[in-house]
Amino acid sequence: MNSPVKPQQLQPAGTGVDRPRTLRGALPQVAATQGDAENPNRASDDRRGLERVRTSIAPATVREEAASNTEHSYYLPPRPRAMAGFLLIAYLIAGAIAGAVPLGALAIIGAVLSVGIFAFGGALSAFERRDETPYAMRIGVLIIGVAVPMLSAGMVLGLWVLEGLTWQWAVGTIVCIHAACAALFGMRIVSLFTAKFGVWAGFALVDPSPLTFSALAGAAIVLMLVARFEWLSAHRRQVAREARERLASRAEDILRSFEETGQGWFWETDRRGLISYISPSAADVIEKPVEDILGRPLSAIVDMTSGPTGAERTLSFHLSARSPFNEVELRAAGTTPERWWALTGRPVYDSFKNFCGFRGHGSDLTEQRRSEQQVSRLAHYDSLTGLANRMQMSQTLERILGSPRERDRACALLMLDLDRFKQVNDTLGHPAGDALLKQVAQRLERTVGSKGRCGRLGGDEFQVIIPGYNSRELLGDLATEIIAALSQPYSVEGQSVVIGASVGVAISPEHGFSNEELIRNVDLALYAAKDAGRGTFRFYAADLHSAAEARAQLEKDLREAIAQGQLQLFYQPVVFAGNEKITGFEALLRWHHPTKGWQSPAKFIPIAEDAGLIDQIGAWALRTACADLARWPDSIRCAVNVSPLQFSNPELPTIVANALAHSGIEPSRLELEITESVFLNDSAGTEAMFASLKRVGVRLALDDFGTGYSSLGYLKKAPFDKIKIDQSFVRGATEKGSRNGAIIASITSLAEALRMDTTAEGVETLDELELVRQLGCSHVQGNIYHKALNANDAGELVAGDLAIKAEGPRAARAPRKVLLRRIMVSYDGNRAPATLRSISEGGAMIDGVWNVTEGTLIKIEFSKDRSVKAQVRWSRESKIGVEFAAPLQRAPDGSFDVLREG
Repeated sequence: MNSPVKPQQLQPAGTGVDRPRTLRGALPQVAATQGDAENPNRASDDRRGLERVRTSIAPATVREEAASNTEHSYYLPPRPRAMAGFLLIAYLIAGAIAGAVPLGALAIIGAVLSVGIFAFGGALSAFERRDETPYAMRIGVLIIGVAVPMLSAGMVLGLWVLEGLTWQWAVGTIVCIHAACAALFGMRIVSLFTAKFGVWAGFALVDPSPLTFSALAGAAIVLMLVARFEWLSAHRRQVAREARERLASRAEDILRSFEETGQGWFWETDRRGLISYISPSAADVIEKPVEDILGRPLSAIVDMTSGPTGAERTLSFHLSARSPFNEVELRAAGTTPERWWALTGRPVYDSFKNFCGFRGHGSDLTEQRRSEQQVSRLAHYDSLTGLANRMQMSQTLERILGSPRERDRACALLMLDLDRFKQVNDTLGHPAGDALLKQVAQRLERTVGSKGRCGRLGGDEFQVIIPGYNSRELLGDLATEIIAALSQPYSVEGQSVVIGASVGVAISPEHGFSNEELIRNVDLALYAAKDAGRGTFRFYAADLHSAAEARAQLEKDLREAIAQGQLQLFYQPVVFAGNEKITGFEALLRWHHPTKGWQSPAKFIPIAEDAGLIDQIGAWALRTACADLARWPDSIRCAVNVSPLQFSNPELPTIVANALAHSGIEPSRLELEITESVFLNDSAGTEAMFASLKRVGVRLALDDFGTGYSSLGYLKKAPFDKIKIDQSFVRGATEKGSRNGAIIASITSLAEALRMDTTAEGVETLDELELVRQLGCSHVQGNIYHKALNANDAGELVAGDLAIKAEGPRAARAPRKVLLRRIMVSYDGNRAPATLRSISEGGAMIDGVWNVTEGTLIKIEFSKDRSVKAQVRWSRESKIGVEFAAPLQRAPDGSFDVLREG
C-alpha cells in the first residue's frame, strides 16, 4: 500500500483563492473550461484577444472547489459526530433484530469507543488542522479518529452475530457503514480506505481463523488497488482544478489590469435590461457611485442622442433583438469635457436557453476621437495659421465650379504673394517668419471677412475665394484693401517689420471653367502683378500666357548668358562738383541679348532675384569691377550695387574680400551701394553685416535715399560714407513751385552734419547741375557729363587729368508743375495705383506703372469724378511719360482744374 499523501502535497499551488476578488467577471476561457457545453466554440473564439473579450461571470464553484481542495487535504472531516449518530442507530436496529445485545466487556468497550470517538471527533479534527501539528501526530489522529472506532464497530457487529444476529444483517449493516463513511469522508481516500478496512478487520477478529485472515488479506489488497485508482483519479482532478484556478486567477489579474489601466471596463444587465454589474472605473467617468447605477437601464450611463448618426438606434435595436453588437460609439452621460465610449456586448443564456441579460465591455474612445479630429484638421487646415490649406481650398473651388446651376459657378479667385518675406526669414530666422505669417493670416481674414474664404497654400502664398458674381471694380477695391492691410508694419519679436503683397485676380467663368484652368490663370495674373513692381494687383488677361512664356524664356536665356559670359559692366562717371574732375564710376550691369539686343536691368534683375541667380551675378560683378578698377588710377573709386538678397547672404564679406585680394586694389577704392530696403528688418544681423563690411575696409553708400520705406533712425547706426540723392528728386527740381530743391537741400545738410558725401543722380540739364551745386551736393552723376561707358572707354576717359566738361540742354522741358499725388491708372483691363510726379498742359510723368509699352492708351483718374485719357510716349522702369488726348486747361492762378478736389 502506498504511503498516505501529505496535506502539503495536496494543497493547490498558486490558486490565489484567499485574495479578495474585486471583479465579477473572468475570461471566457474559464467559463468554457468549466462547462460551457452548449457552445464549445465560444471559448476558442474568445481566446483571440482581449479586444474581443466577452465577459463571463466566474462561477462561485471556483472558490468552493479551492476551499474543498484544501479541506480534502486533512484526514478527518470538520464535523464527524454524524457518524456517531449513524452507528448508534445501527446498534439499536441490530439489537431489535437480534432481540439481544452482546454483554461482554469487549463488546461494550467497542460500542462505546466507536460512538464516543466519533461523537467527540471534532476536537481531533481541530487538533489536526492546527498549523503546528506535525505529520506524525496527524497519522496518529487518523488511527485514533478513524481506525480505532471503525475497528471497534466491526468487532461489535461480529460479537453480535455470536449473540443471535444473523450474519446477513451484520454484513448489510457493514455495507451501510461503508456508505456512511463514503459520504462522511468524501474524497479523503486514505481515511475512507482506513475506515473500510477497519470495519472488516474488526468483524474478522471475532473468528480469527486462517480463512478469515486470508479473506481479510485479499480484501486489503483489493482495497489498496481501489485506493490507488481512486488516489490517481483524485490527483488528476486536483491538477485540473489547480489549472482552472490558475486560469481564473490569471484571468482576474488581466481583467483587473484592463480596468485599472483605463483601457476598458465591463458591464452586465439582467434579463429586464437593468444593470447588474459595472466596473468602478466606468462609474468614476460619469461621476456616480456604483450603487446608484445598479438597477438602472444601460441608457442611464450613455447619452443616446449625442453619438454618431444612428448609434442610439443601433444600440436600442440590438438590446431589443437580443443580438450581439460590437463597437457602438456613444458619449458617456453627463461628462464635461466630453468622454466617448465604444460598447460591445452579447446576450447570455442559461442551460435551458433562457435569456439572462447582456454582458459586455466598453473602451474609452476619447483620445482616439481627438486624434482623429486633429488628423482631420491637419488634413484640411494649415497647422501654422489655422487657415484652410491647399487641399481644402481646392475642394472648395471644385464644389463651386461643379455646382449644378450655372449661376452658382461664378466666383473670383485671388492669389497673394508676400513681397520681401524671404528677407525676413534670412535675417530674423524662420521662427520670426512663422510669427509674421500668423499675423498676415489674421489681417487677411479681417480684411476679407464674410466676403469669401481665405487659405494658405504654403510658404508665403495665400489664396482667397470670393463666391458669386462680383464686378471688377469691387474685386479691385478688395485687392487694394488687402495690399494696404498687409503692407502695414508688423511687430515681430520686438522689431518692426514691413513687407508688401502682390495680388493676382481671376474670375470664373470668364477666365476659366475648371479648377486647374482658373488656378493657372490666377498664377499668371500674380506674376504680372509682381512684374509690375509688386505692391499692386493685376487681373488675368489673355496676353499673360505669352508674357509668362517670354519670362520663362528670358530666365533660360539669362542662365545661358551667365554661363557664356554675355553680361557686361558699363561705368558712368561720378564727378566732384567743386572742380569737375572724375573721382570714380558707378558700375552698371548690362546684357546684350544675341537676338533681342540690349535688355534693361529693370527687366532681368527681378528675374535673377526670383530665380536665385542674383548672388552669382553679384559675385561676378564685384570681381569684374575690382579687376577693371585695378587698371585705373589709384585716385579713382568704383561703386557696385548690392542687392538686398546679396546683403542678407552671410558670405558677402568673404566674397568682397576675395575680389579685393585677387585684384590687389585698396579696399577703400571699392564702394558698395546699398538701398534702404535692407533696413526693413532692423535686426542685429543687419548691424553685424555692416560691421563686417567695414572691417574689410570698403566704403558704403546709401542708394536711392528718400524713396524707401525706412525712417532716418538707421543713419545713427549704419556706417555710410555717402548718400546718393535719387534722380526723382533731381528731375523737375528747377521748375517753378517744385519742392524738390528743398528736399535736396535737406539731404545735403543732413549728410554734411553726419560727415558724409552726397551724389546727385540723374542730372541731365545745365539748370539741374547748377541747382544741385548751389544746394551743396559734393558729387554729380548723370548724362550731363557722360553716359555709361564700357571698361576700355572708361579707362581712356581717366587716362588724362580727369577733368570733364558738362554738356547738355539748358532745360529738359517746358515748365511743369511738380507734385506728389496718388492717382489710379487703368489700361488693358488693369487698374493700379500710381504717383503723379509732374504735370503740364500737354502731358505728365507718372511713377509706379511697370512694363507699359509706348503707344498704350491709358485712363488717369485724379479723383472719383475727374479723369483724362492719355497715350504713353516713353517708358523707363516704373516711370512713364504720357501725352494727354486733349490739353488741360489752367486756371488764372496756374493750377489745373483736374487737380482740384470736388
